[in-house]
Amino acid sequence: MSKKLFVGSLAWEVTNEDLQQLFATIGEVEEATVVNDKFSGRSKGFGFVTYKNDADADKAIAELNGKDLKGRAIAVNEARPPKPRMSGQNRY
Repeated sequence: MSKKLFVGSLAWEVTNEDLQQLFATIGEVEEATVVNDKFSGRSKGFGFVTYKNDADADKAIAELNGKDLKGRAIAVNEARPPKPRMSGQNRY
């Protein structure tokens, strides 16, 4: 089973390939993505990495949380499902 990790505090210049390379040192990465703003195309400073197996994901959390990547100490945690958004008229 695969496990998705949240990676925060990324430097603006970190790319998908940078994430892939760093996290591949721990185990087999299924996908590595830096989240970009849809209008400016600039990084939002976080991303997600999915491992093929849970043991590698747990090891990555233990070993890479706080590690320096391009001058910033990254935060690595297990990703949580997004919170449901309220629809237009039910917000208030």
